[in-house]
Amino acid sequence: MTDTATSAKGNRLDRVLNWIERAGNRLPEPFILFVLLTLVVAVVSTLMAGFGITVLIPGEEEATPVRGAFTGEGVEFMFTGLASNFIEFPPLQTVVTIMLGVGLAERTGLLAALIKLAFGNAPKWMLPYALGFIGVTGSIMSDSAFIIIPPLAAMVFKAAGRHPVAGLLGGFAAAGAGYSTSMLVTSLDALFSGITNSVAATLPFSGTEVTPVSNYFFNLVSAIVLSLIAGLIIAKVVEPGLERSNFPREEVGAATAPVAMSSGGQAPRTVEAAEAAEEFGESQRSETGELTAEVSARERRGLRWSGVTLLVLTAAILTLALVPGSPLRNEDGGYLPSSPLLSSVTTLVFLAFFVPALVYGMVVGVIRKGADVPLLMGRALKDLSGFIVLAFVLGQFIALFAWTNIGAWLAVSGASLLESIGLTGYPAILGFIMLASLLNLFIISGSSLWTLMASVFVPMFLLIGFEPGFTQAAFRVGDSATQVITPLNPYMIVLLTFVRRYQPSAGLGTLIAKMLPFVVPFWLFWAGILTIFYFFDLPLGPGMGIHLAD
Repeated sequence: MTDTATSAKGNRLDRVLNWIERAGNRLPEPFILFVLLTLVVAVVSTLMAGFGITVLIPGEEEATPVRGAFTGEGVEFMFTGLASNFIEFPPLQTVVTIMLGVGLAERTGLLAALIKLAFGNAPKWMLPYALGFIGVTGSIMSDSAFIIIPPLAAMVFKAAGRHPVAGLLGGFAAAGAGYSTSMLVTSLDALFSGITNSVAATLPFSGTEVTPVSNYFFNLVSAIVLSLIAGLIIAKVVEPGLERSNFPREEVGAATAPVAMSSGGQAPRTVEAAEAAEEFGESQRSETGELTAEVSARERRGLRWSGVTLLVLTAAILTLALVPGSPLRNEDGGYLPSSPLLSSVTTLVFLAFFVPALVYGMVVGVIRKGADVPLLMGRALKDLSGFIVLAFVLGQFIALFAWTNIGAWLAVSGASLLESIGLTGYPAILGFIMLASLLNLFIISGSSLWTLMASVFVPMFLLIGFEPGFTQAAFRVGDSATQVITPLNPYMIVLLTFVRRYQPSAGLGTLIAKMLPFVVPFWLFWAGILTIFYFFDLPLGPGMGIHLAD
């Protein structure tokens, strides 16, 4: 293809994405948007409850009613649950906890030093593909991947002379659109398999028992392919598009005042950010605010001690986890399908950043007294002030949506639609994947969505001869790709906070437009991989096939 043809194709794509961005940016600011959505759920649920609409979830003896928000019971729920809906909002807990550790690592200069050491001599062309691999595999960190990978990727790209926003967007897309797959067995595998088995056990014939490795072969192939696809999109679509649109490469006021979101979702410049951005000292940045190219002797000494600290910390946690009777084991003395260890991902990630950062800061002289530690951590949270305010209304919306049972009604109604149009065989699987992708726009929690859909589709597909493990693998395809384009994903607001450091005028439409080039290829290639496994009757994992054994 000639340069002219390539440019024309790129310009056409740019025009489409720019139109989507402009349309999306006409949406209300996130805070107002979720207030309006909460009101919509309240009104719709009240109308549905008034008409006596119920949903019969397979495996339950009685129908579950849709509950109305503007009823006596609903008003009581909203009044008594206001504070708990906010404080117990899971992403808020994860984001704040992780950012306390990551923020200390950033403010002391540990992350910048690591990036300079690890990527200083790496070829620039390799970075997008490395980021694709790290992002797709990042689900081992659970939801922490959405918080850790994007800003670190931006720093890596910036240090290598590439567009930092390409790293920011690519890291989020790879972590989100490929969330349900990984080259490693994760806690999500254990969670999904436990849900699948509990549903299948309610039937006279339950198929092959699903284990955390029942989808491993499928996940391994998917992770490799999706990593390459993510890298290709970052290098050939996202980054060139940012350059053509003159998207800023520098943070707004990088040397003096980065951007922090206000409670309304706007992105004003803040004077106090002058302190926060430069907290880890002039030795980390040049006069222009750029990361310095070389690692100083003091930084190397700090890295050595922080590395030793991390090894000691890892050994201590492994020792605690492996000893007989460990409090990190489950009641059976193991780790799967659930255990305190697998439930401690947020804690482990926090410690992995906080403890080495503490040591690094003391060695390089950024931390000179105990009071410096909470000061640095507090400044790191200032950039999240807007998200914390948004979490208040996000928590109310998600809690009300779950309480009304509208999500369960959507899942069961979708399954009934597939049955009514007579889809069978592999077309039924594709219809199931499409339905999961659609519902994923509204029900972001993979475990919650799988709980609802498994209760309907695992029995349905068992009846037409599909193993529960195959239904679970198909769900993985539909569960992830679309979650990076829905405003209901709370981590989109975190990403918006980071992007607005570069372009304060960016909105949800900007993010949706930048994420769309990932969604369709990820969905098509991932569905294509499942199709190959299906038609060649390949094992999805150890002992797990496609069809029920005769």
